[in-house]
Amino acid sequence: MNQHNTVDRRGRFLRRYDYDDGTVIAADLNAADEDVTVDTVDGTAIVVIAPEDDRDDEEFEFELPGPAASVDMENGVLTIEVHA
Repeated sequence: MNQHNTVDRRGRFLRRYDYDDGTVIAADLNAADEDVTVDTVDGTAIVVIAPEDDRDDEEFEFELPGPAASVDMENGVLTIEVHA
């Protein structure tokens, strides 16, 4: 297993785990699950955080090593699995 860590300009922590049979990407979004929308197109994840309070919407994207097999959002943590 290889692990890669990244922090974006807003301080969000993105962690990527590469395994023999695929990749798991986890991002701590620090947002309510119902405020987050995730779309995956080919090898790109597009994340929109639209809080119900007066804060502005945020949108960002990041590259995936292939098409997403599953996308899960739980307790503010986004997890995307990509199979090899």
